[in-house]
Amino acid sequence: METKRMIFVILISVLLSLSFPVRTDYVRPQPRKTLHFPWKPKHPSLPHQVHISLAGENHMRISWITDDNSAPSIVEYGTLPGQYTFSSSGETTSYNYLFYSSGKIHHTVIGPLEHDTIYFYRCGGQGPEFQLKTPPGQFPVTFAIAGDLGQTGWTKSTLDHIDQCKYDVHLLPGDLSYADCMQHLWDNFGELVQPLASARPWMVTQGNHEKEKIPFFTDEFESYNARWKMPFEESESTSNLYYSFEVAGVHVIMLGSYTDYDELSDQYSWLKADLSKVDRKKTPWLVVLFHVPWYNSNHAHQGEGDGMMAAMEPLLYAAGVDLVFAGHVHAYERSKRVNKGKSDPCGTVHITIGDGGNREGLAQKYIHPTPEWSMFREASFGHGELKIVNSTHAFWSWHRNDDDEPVRSDQVWITSLISSGCLAEKAYESSKILVSP
Repeated sequence: METKRMIFVILISVLLSLSFPVRTDYVRPQPRKTLHFPWKPKHPSLPHQVHISLAGENHMRISWITDDNSAPSIVEYGTLPGQYTFSSSGETTSYNYLFYSSGKIHHTVIGPLEHDTIYFYRCGGQGPEFQLKTPPGQFPVTFAIAGDLGQTGWTKSTLDHIDQCKYDVHLLPGDLSYADCMQHLWDNFGELVQPLASARPWMVTQGNHEKEKIPFFTDEFESYNARWKMPFEESESTSNLYYSFEVAGVHVIMLGSYTDYDELSDQYSWLKADLSKVDRKKTPWLVVLFHVPWYNSNHAHQGEGDGMMAAMEPLLYAAGVDLVFAGHVHAYERSKRVNKGKSDPCGTVHITIGDGGNREGLAQKYIHPTPEWSMFREASFGHGELKIVNSTHAFWSWHRNDDDEPVRSDQVWITSLISSGCLAEKAYESSKILVSP
């Protein structure tokens, strides 16, 4: 009897396994709905949509919006709660977009500030107290990286994960709010990210969803430029769409995929000049961000970065850029060190991380077979963390939203080019490309 029962159990198990096969591969998540925001109306003079960014050596730019046009652009700050030893005054701007009128947009630079220090601050002389932490002045330093954020349930999951990460600076390679001409969504996005963006500097560059141009009515990037002012003037750029900054031994360059980049363009000339001034003894790591990836084995947006790559990759290679981060493709992918479309030990590691949580969903179709330069690729939402440990080693990890934040879905140690001898080999080529007129 017992033997018959065992045989029956085995037969049932086999039939079930045949009818319902067990899947052990990763199941990609579906898009989540757009968030609905229960923001409560604030007094017109109170600050909202507060975010901060680096603004030159030892300085920070505080940005916020008020609905009262007479509200002052003053930031009071200090190292103790409620005790504001210092104050700075800034500038304001605003814009109209069809039937929408923005509030008064304030940008105030504070400093000089101490490294790795918590400051308490208040905007406009009233309202809530915020606190920020300045980046360290030396290694280690950690960057949180996520592109194509939007305002969905996946966005919130990404931000919640990033909030658990002990990072110093957030890098965003384009496509912030997905407002797409609906200007109130810019306001919603500002409120959504304020808890994080008011506490650590957010350094962003533009994507295609920031264009928002309506022929004969609005210019490109009008909302983006007004709301998210970056340190372009501090880095001798003439455009908010491309700039650079330095933090704790890392030189970071933010480029524009949607402004001219050919050899006759202002952006190309600026990039060439900026690269030629990088002191690798002071900043041994060189990192670049832009929106449209150059190395992409996903069917989505295939080849869209080829023109920019043809123009600018020789500059990046000659300068010895360690890492490039891009967005646009709603999936994750990490390459080997590459140059001219193939593996090169003195090339750049390219990482696509346009999977922060947008409403358009994931890009799930990849090219097969996998290119030899592609090391890891997966269509799921998440964020990345780049910890620059010292002048020679960095640890990169990517975290899926449907895992716990401590779980690393992809991880790798990266050795800097300056420690590999590659820059010495490139010295002559670099002098020809970066120094020649």
